Amino acid sequence: MTCLKKFGAPSIEELKCSPGFPRDEDYRLGNIAVIECVEQIPCNPCETSCPKGAIKVGNPITNLPTIDFEKCVGCGICAAKCPGIAIHLMNVNHGEDKALITFPYEYFPLPEAGDRVVLVDRLGGEVCSGKVEKVTCPKSYDITALISVSFDRKHYENVISMKRL
Repeated sequence: MTCLKKFGAPSIEELKCSPGFPRDEDYRLGNIAVIECVEQIPCNPCETSCPKGAIKVGNPITNLPTIDFEKCVGCGICAAKCPGIAIHLMNVNHGEDKALITFPYEYFPLPEAGDRVVLVDRLGGEVCSGKVEKVTCPKSYDITALISVSFDRKHYENVISMKRL
């Protein structure tokens, strides 16, 4: 099986064969970073920003990132620093039948905690609704805002972001 994306965005099958994508058992660890980076380009802000050393790109700098899920604490710094918006956080055990996704969001206006939003898949298709739990605003322009949204856990493999307000 090839791990190259075939069109638009990588499929879940393509992502599962990339080195930064979690296995089912990794999701059980709690809030973790999910790296959906499948392009071998010179980039390593995820590695240099991780305070726990959980993410490795190494040499050459075009390597796809790998992640040690045992070290990842789900802080979100990598997601905010990734220039390709290729990292989000996922907690599939947020509550009874709920998951929590935290993703970078580069549009205005920003949603507010308590807002109901439409969550989308990798191609922008509507998946389900969710409730904004937290909005982390950047203190500088080199960090992207992070939006945390709770939603029905059964959609965790498909939800990636929200429909623009």
